[in-house]
Amino acid sequence: MQFKLILALVKPNVSDSVVDAMKKAGATGATIIPARGTGMHEAKSFFGLSIEAHTEIILFLVEEHVVEKFMKVISDAGKFNQPGTGIAFVLPVEHIAGLESQMKKFKDQARDEYF
Repeated sequence: MQFKLILALVKPNVSDSVVDAMKKAGATGATIIPARGTGMHEAKSFFGLSIEAHTEIILFLVEEHVVEKFMKVISDAGKFNQPGTGIAFVLPVEHIAGLESQMKKFKDQARDEYF
């Protein structure tokens, strides 16, 4: 099996919607990491103090054959068609340890995709 890592960078108020939509679509879990960042629009300031936009990074380790489906789920749930709502991208995964307990679910998903 080939795996990919999907990283979705979203606003904290959207994280639950993205994770819930992904679980409904068949994702087996997620890791959420608090972060902060800067983009095209600079942080607003209040009396000279910078107010930075908080972000959350959601990581999904998925099989390669479901990446396109899951990217659409993330984009829709995160409302990525609106500016400044988030971004998602995929990275290759070379080696994995610790997924033995989920292998049956992955095999069932693969079978359901093809039949």
